[in-house]
Amino acid sequence: MSEMPLKGLKVLEFTHTIMGPTAGLLFAELGADVIKIEPAPDGDKTRKLGGFGAGFFSGFNRNKRSLAVNLKTNEGRATVHRMIPHADIVLENFGPGTMERLGCGYEQLAPLNSRLIFLALKGYLAGPYENRPALDEVVQFQSGLAWMTGPPGQPLRAGASVIDILGAMFGVIAVQSALRERDNTGKGQRVSSSLFESAVFLMGSHMAGMVATGLDARPMPARRGAWAVYDVFNTRDDGQLFIGVTSDQQWERFVLEFNLQGLAADPRLDTNVKRLAERTWLLPALQDSLIKYTQKELEERCEHCNISWAPVGQPKDLFEDPHLLATGGLVDVFISKFGEDIGKMTGLPALPVEFGAERKRPKVRLQPPKIGEHNEEILLQYGFKKEEIQHLYKSNILTDHTIMKSQSD
Repeated sequence: MSEMPLKGLKVLEFTHTIMGPTAGLLFAELGADVIKIEPAPDGDKTRKLGGFGAGFFSGFNRNKRSLAVNLKTNEGRATVHRMIPHADIVLENFGPGTMERLGCGYEQLAPLNSRLIFLALKGYLAGPYENRPALDEVVQFQSGLAWMTGPPGQPLRAGASVIDILGAMFGVIAVQSALRERDNTGKGQRVSSSLFESAVFLMGSHMAGMVATGLDARPMPARRGAWAVYDVFNTRDDGQLFIGVTSDQQWERFVLEFNLQGLAADPRLDTNVKRLAERTWLLPALQDSLIKYTQKELEERCEHCNISWAPVGQPKDLFEDPHLLATGGLVDVFISKFGEDIGKMTGLPALPVEFGAERKRPKVRLQPPKIGEHNEEILLQYGFKKEEIQHLYKSNILTDHTIMKSQSD
């Protein structure tokens, strides 16, 4: 059993920022040969993002090879067009009409390869909104996700680019379905996923709940809880622990572990439904009892009585998480601010899947590429002659990554 089930698939990736690179990363981690087509001469603009975007390129582009080509020229477009007959998948996440203007839209590429599967990752699927520009944060607000995340009156985006990543996952699922259909028909097709509809999908449980209860949804900080004890508690040493008691059996173990005989005997608390009605006084009472424990003591007791719990972690904690370190949950990736030579190796999350009885995890085979790092290697594999490649360099159709390196030095 291999951790690279997609080995042999050839993917051409035209992407930037998060949604498209995530889709490419999923294919690459699972063994596909993913070629990142970057605009010459400067490459993917994501390389030069600052702020919280400074790690985007390194974080989402491992296990890929880079071909930097100027698609705004006839020769550049012709170069990519010569590669299309050998490709299985093209994926892109540029604004509506961009790929068409570059001569690489589905209608332009499909005649070159009837088996080609073209994944368009967009802001919106077909409909009145489809030509609007969109971002992860935009659709979080539009769909109601931000309204559900923040406290009442204070909509708040989620703390990660969850819609970019979810939209990419749905896109990969669509491609895998199209590959299965191609096995039967021999024909490729265009498939698409989007930010807005992905965010809307997350709202489905809230929509269903509104119909089931006849009540409007509330933001998560003010939600009608399904479980009475499902909250964050402070510890004696200024720590915090989330504790979830999600069944009557867990309640019995919980009150026994913490010697809460008074609560255990209270008839108002003998079922979860009853406890829900008593939350206004029950949670403060529990906090008064739990504040006498240190973080470590509280964790040990929650573990001992087998209830759900978690420390209130921060991203920096994950670098030293014992579970991740013990299981290959972090893989070594070269991180640099601008995707070039200056940087360092660090642990980043592995793809969260396992394969086979050996429980194999996907590995890092290639570090995030430099601009055009694999130009010659790729084009030789796709049937170009060395003199043709040299002509493309001399005509500034390809970016010479060795020159880019010397300029950055």
